[in-house]
Amino acid sequence: MRIPGWMVGLGVFVWFVGTVACSAGAFVSARQLQLDNLDSGLQLPDLPNFANIRPTATVPPAVVADAEPAAAQAEPLPAASATPATESESAEVEPTAEVITDVDDLNALVRGALQRVGPRTLTVLLLGIDQRSAVESADTEYFRTDTMIVVEIQPARGTAAMLSIPRDLYVPIPGSQEARINVANVLGDSGGYPGGGPALAMKTVEENLGLEIDHYVLVNFDVFLRVVDAVAPNGVEICIPQPINDPFYPDEGYGFIEVNFEEGCQRLDSERLLQYARTRKTQGSDFDRARRQQQVILAVQREVVSAGGITNLVTRAPALWEDLGNNIRTDLTFEEALDLALVSTTIDSENVQLGTINNLHVTLAKDDDGNDILLPVPASISALIQDTFNPQNASLSVDELRERALEESATVIIFNNTTTTGLAGTTRDWLNANASGVAIVSVGNTEVPDGANTVIMDYTGNPWTSRYLAAVMGLPRERILAGTDGQTSEDIAIVVGPDVEEILASN
Repeated sequence: MRIPGWMVGLGVFVWFVGTVACSAGAFVSARQLQLDNLDSGLQLPDLPNFANIRPTATVPPAVVADAEPAAAQAEPLPAASATPATESESAEVEPTAEVITDVDDLNALVRGALQRVGPRTLTVLLLGIDQRSAVESADTEYFRTDTMIVVEIQPARGTAAMLSIPRDLYVPIPGSQEARINVANVLGDSGGYPGGGPALAMKTVEENLGLEIDHYVLVNFDVFLRVVDAVAPNGVEICIPQPINDPFYPDEGYGFIEVNFEEGCQRLDSERLLQYARTRKTQGSDFDRARRQQQVILAVQREVVSAGGITNLVTRAPALWEDLGNNIRTDLTFEEALDLALVSTTIDSENVQLGTINNLHVTLAKDDDGNDILLPVPASISALIQDTFNPQNASLSVDELRERALEESATVIIFNNTTTTGLAGTTRDWLNANASGVAIVSVGNTEVPDGANTVIMDYTGNPWTSRYLAAVMGLPRERILAGTDGQTSEDIAIVVGPDVEEILASN
């Protein structure tokens, strides 16, 4: 039995991805928030009892796509629907479900899901493909994956993790040749691999990263746009750390448009949010994009647990049921998806680990045709996977981090990214007094100060020094970035922003 489209698009894409990525008890919080808002006079629609809903039809496999030319061709798969349901059409579809009347009812469902799932680890490969149903062409019957994210839930530990895989990672494709990992979906669909492209993508990840993948969920851009529109018709708030200008962003067909983003916190509608998640026109290219995609998942999930997000989600569910079915592929059964969604609500956000394969874990190279590829560095990737999915060192003390940092013997430079004269030197003096043993070799200024918040850039792979500096300065792990701009030959750069002045004043 296949999951109906709206259950996958919402239950998996939002509840599962969003909740696992960043939330503690999103679904339970949603019900409690509804009850609280009702007490205060705000009327919200009833949340359905998903345990009593059963799909009334199967969801056919969908062709899901990438705008790049396919690596191979065969008989075309059934095309995704190019005619989304209109508002008037969707209004005729009524949900048939009983209503959970209190939190205890939902808690009982969660307990049942935990019992059925058990203590075993479950891993899902999330695949996003570069296709919109409005674009159909004989040249795009098969599609490369634009996004690959491994999501893992460990119910026994109450933890979860998410790892982003760059699409240019050059690896052996099972049963085929070495290629960029994003073509596995093309080769699987076009070559008749059992389970199609997503199954071959799963097998490729398993054999090259040593991760056991239990299930897959593959969606296209239409799913993203529809879900965001349903949850947040007024947009999603995103805090953009730096200006972005992309004069060659792919449009809805096969042309280009120019997109621009200003620095700062702002609300983006679904189309702009997709552009922000997809563009690669920053110094870190695909690596930066992976971090932005994780940021977008977190932001969308925040909208889901808001009162307005819940209202919009429930109101639009029937239309999404009709609209999303042909834009999703998954091997999850309805019951499995429901249980995963419920189990994920039990995971505290502090127990969710994020990881990205970036320039610290690969070597830049060219294939035989001169295309850019990323050659994996097995030892570095293995360490990242360990740190992401089994982070035994996540709770190390500052002294323990210092011991590991001293073993790396990394050199550090400090750049002043503000118009405050001497801030880099003042930061150096503060660190010399508070982070003994770290070799700060020089200070300087960024070429054009933009006043962004302080970040730590790791250029040569020194995770312990980076984490030690972040811990001493009170910076979150998200402020540790892979250095990709080539602005220094030192191992680590601390790029200080105006927020560092509060840090310096604390001691």
